[in-house]
Amino acid sequence: MRHELKIDDRTLSYLDFGGPGRPLLALHGGLSEAAAYTGLATALRDEWRVIAPDQRGHGDSDRTPAYDREGYVGDAAALLEHLDPGGPLPVLGFSLGGTNAYHLAAARPDLVSALIIVDSPVEVVRKDGPDFWAFLHDLPYTAPTREELITALGPLGPTYAPALRPDGSGWRLPFHPQDTLATLAGAYGDRWDVWLASDCPALLIHGLRSEALSREQAAAMVSRRPGTSYTALDTEHFVPFQDPEGFHKAVHTFLTTL
Repeated sequence: MRHELKIDDRTLSYLDFGGPGRPLLALHGGLSEAAAYTGLATALRDEWRVIAPDQRGHGDSDRTPAYDREGYVGDAAALLEHLDPGGPLPVLGFSLGGTNAYHLAAARPDLVSALIIVDSPVEVVRKDGPDFWAFLHDLPYTAPTREELITALGPLGPTYAPALRPDGSGWRLPFHPQDTLATLAGAYGDRWDVWLASDCPALLIHGLRSEALSREQAAAMVSRRPGTSYTALDTEHFVPFQDPEGFHKAVHTFLTTL
C-alpha cells in the first residue's frame, strides 16, 4: 500500500508491502523506485514486512533542490522515525540505496540493527575517457503521450515503459535525468571512514562482473569491517534484476541469522 510523509512541505512517497513479519527498510538504486522491491517483498512476505520509499526525486516523491548525501539520509531517518517500529531495524540498499544505507547506519546507529549492502562501493574514482552517464544529458523527462515518451527514450523505452506515469497533461519518467546527474556529482570520493563507522551485522552482496564494485574493493570492505559477511553472485552491477532468485535467497539467509 502506498503512503505519504510530509518533510518540510515536500512529499516522500513510500510503499508498505504489509504482512505479519518484522519491518525491513529497502532503499532502491538510482534511475529506479520503491516498486523495484516488489519481488523481494513477495519472497519475504511470511517473515518480513518490506517498507520501501521512493527516494527524493524518484517515483512519486517530490523533487528537491538538493541531492546530497545528507538529504537522502535525512529522508530515510525521518521515515523510520515516522514509522516508529519500536527499535532499530535492518536496512537494505542497492547501489545508491546501499550508499545511503551505510551512511544512515553511521549517522543514526539507533535506527539501524543490520545492513544489507548490494553492490555499493565505498570508493569511487572518476575515470578518464567517455562518461558512462553522458546519455542522461539528452534523456527526455516528459512527452505529451506515453507512446511518444517510450519512442523518445530509444533503447531504454522498453525498460522504463512499465514505470512511466501521467504528469499533468503528459507522461514522465520516474526520475529526472538532471536530478540523477546532481546525485552522481556527489558519488565520487573515499567513504571508508563512513563504512567503518558502524558496527551492526552486515552483508555485502556483490555482482562478480560488476563494473561499479571490483572484487578487490569488495574483499577489502568485508575484511576491514568486523561483522561483515559476503555473498557473490554471477551478475554485473544490477544484481537484484539479473539474479533475483539468488538475491532473494541471499537476503533471506542473512536475515535468518539476526
